[in-house]
Amino acid sequence: MTLADCGPVAEIRVRGWQTAYRGLVPQSHLDALSVERDAEVRRTLLTRGAGRAVNLVAEQHGEIVGWACHGPYRGGEVHTEDAELYAVYVAPDHWSAGVGRALLRESARRCAAAGHPRMLLWVLKDNARARRFYERAGFRPDGAEEPFEVDGVAVPEVRYARSLTTVG
Repeated sequence: MTLADCGPVAEIRVRGWQTAYRGLVPQSHLDALSVERDAEVRRTLLTRGAGRAVNLVAEQHGEIVGWACHGPYRGGEVHTEDAELYAVYVAPDHWSAGVGRALLRESARRCAAAGHPRMLLWVLKDNARARRFYERAGFRPDGAEEPFEVDGVAVPEVRYARSLTTVG
């Protein structure tokens, strides 16, 4: 991902939230999302180096249609050798076309090559579409749950895990 990609990535991320999370998080939060603010956050993170996070974009015919971000697992005080998939977003008009699968596969491949034994991710508990997507890719819930607060409303998340030892 480059600085020039931050605007299209922000558009995909914001529209993805507004589409995928409708009915799962407060509508007031979805309505308040701003592509411009999100793009500025992406530019700032990219300029600062964002730690060890890796940002990937998917392009079709010169247009960015998806984005994924992964890096070391952010387990609070607990540090592990695991990787974490921080995000995968695909432009809603490109859903079910293989873009998300390709981004997830490349993220997993890179994490396996870096020596991470597992990839973890958090997904909204009631996001059935995303949960099916991750389960088809070999991820399974590992029993960890935590609330994710959005506009003062607890939205439960579940953690999924997948071994990376067989990723090629």
